[in-house]
Amino acid sequence: MNVKGLGEIEAVAFDIDGTLYDQWRIHVAAVFHYVAHGIFFLHYGLTRHEMHGSEALQDFRKVQAEKMAVRLHCSVEKAEEKLNKIVYNGLKPFFVKMPCIKNVPETFKKFKEAGLKIALLSDFPPEQKGEIWGLKPYCDVILGTEALGALKPNPHSFTEMSKQLNVSPEKILFVGNSKKYDVAGSKAAGMKCAYLMTPVKAFFGRKDKYADISFSTYRQLQDIVLN
Repeated sequence: MNVKGLGEIEAVAFDIDGTLYDQWRIHVAAVFHYVAHGIFFLHYGLTRHEMHGSEALQDFRKVQAEKMAVRLHCSVEKAEEKLNKIVYNGLKPFFVKMPCIKNVPETFKKFKEAGLKIALLSDFPPEQKGEIWGLKPYCDVILGTEALGALKPNPHSFTEMSKQLNVSPEKILFVGNSKKYDVAGSKAAGMKCAYLMTPVKAFFGRKDKYADISFSTYRQLQDIVLN
């Protein structure tokens, strides 16, 4: 498909957190969970910040647990147990009733009907989101960067996604809400990028100068890509 201003596009890939649902909703829904494990999440946030800048790893989860063990002054096994209990399994129930952003399912359906391949690439395990708002049937590839060994913005995971889609990077449009991770990472991998602005940023016209598209609603994204 030839998209005005972007050239040939064969696939559209999406981030999940903050892109398919409003990220503030999970913070509100899980506020007591975050408070109950406040010290843990503080160390977890610092560890993830550090690992966002790391190279691709053979076993991301093991290295993450090792770093958390140092911060928590516990064994690696105990750190792994806490990560599973508090983060991976602990946050999962809060996504059961989490609504997706308006017109997301419609967008996936229309993109698929237009002949575009669709992918998901998230820094958190996609399976944590359950059925992902019924979007799975539209997806050709669903990947978590942890399993691939490198968090965004490392281009490694974007490149691996491109290989699994069997679409060259320059023909992929990546959609995300983070300038630091989604825009920077996808552009470094040679992809086009669509940046999802918050309503406030959209109101003040705060587009991202590095993204090929800046949009605030999924109807806008549809119009840009399909028209």
